[in-house]
Amino acid sequence: MNVRRHRISGIAVTAVTALGLGTLSACSDDSAGAVGTDKFDVVTSFYPLQYLAQQIGGEHVNATSLTEPGQEPHDLELSTKQTAELGEADALLYLKGLQPAVDKAVAQAGVDTTVDAASLTKLEDHGDVEHEHAGDEHSEEEEHGLDPHIWLDPVRYAQVASGVARAFEKADPDHAADYRKNADALAKKLADLNTRYANGLKDTRTKVFFTNHAAFGYLAERYGLTQEAVFGVDPESEPSPARIKQLQTEAKADGVTTVFYETLVSDKTAKTLARDAGLKTDVLDPIEGITEKSKGTDYIQVMQSNLAALRTALGAK
Repeated sequence: MNVRRHRISGIAVTAVTALGLGTLSACSDDSAGAVGTDKFDVVTSFYPLQYLAQQIGGEHVNATSLTEPGQEPHDLELSTKQTAELGEADALLYLKGLQPAVDKAVAQAGVDTTVDAASLTKLEDHGDVEHEHAGDEHSEEEEHGLDPHIWLDPVRYAQVASGVARAFEKADPDHAADYRKNADALAKKLADLNTRYANGLKDTRTKVFFTNHAAFGYLAERYGLTQEAVFGVDPESEPSPARIKQLQTEAKADGVTTVFYETLVSDKTAKTLARDAGLKTDVLDPIEGITEKSKGTDYIQVMQSNLAALRTALGAK
C-alpha cells in the first residue's frame, strides 16, 4: 500500500550554512519575541526543534518558538513584529519547506547562525502529496513530495540534534563543552527511545495502521510498519464513500483495528471512517505542538504514549 500524506509539506535539502545545518521549531509556552536576553537567544519555528534547542542549550540558551501552543504549524503566518524580531536572535532554527512564511522571514533576517534541520538528515518521498488549500504556497521540493516529519524517527531526530549541537558550539564557543555534554545526554535518550520502539513493535499481529494525517512515514519505515492515511481529505470534511469502501477492505485484509487521529486538528474524519468501517479510534500524536491534550509534557513522553497506542492497535505480543 502506498503511504499517503495529508496536510504536510516537503523540505529543501540544501544546507543553509557552511556546516550544512538548519533550524528547528517548537510549540511551547515560549513564543518568539523574548529575544535580547543575556543568554544565547535561539528562535525556532515549531515544537520538535525548540525541544532540541532547550535540551542541548540547557541553562545557556533562551529558546522561543514562532508557533504558539495548539497552533497548526503548517498554517503559520508571521506577524510584522515576529518577522522584525527574527533579526535580533543569536540563532534561527527552522525546517525549510514546512512553513513557507518562516522560510521567507529567515531568508530576510540576516542572522549568522541559521540552521535548516532538513539539511541534517536524509529526506524521502513517501508518496503523492495532496494540497487541499489552493492558495497555499509550496516550494519545488514540497511539490516533489519530500516528507518533513523527520522528528518522528528517533534516529533521524538524533542526527538533527547532533547538527544543532555543532552549530551551537561554533556560535557560542564559551559554552561549547556544556552543549556537547547535553547533546550526548540527549543522544542517549533518543537511542533508548529507538530501542523501545524496535523491541515494542518487533512482534505484532499486523504491521498496518490507519491515520488521518500521514505524518508517520519515517516512523513506519524505521520499524517495518505500513502507514495508510485518508487520501486528500480536509480534517474538517468526511472521506468519500469510495475511500471508505477501500479502507474497509484494507482493514479486513490487514487486520487493522484502529483509526488514529491527532491533537491539533479535528477528529471528525477519523471517527467517520471508524464508524463506517467498524473500527476503533485513538490518538497518534505527530508532536507538532504540546498542549493540555497531549499525552505527555515533552517529546519523549509523547513518543512513549504513541508507542503504547501503536502496540495496542497493532496487537503487540
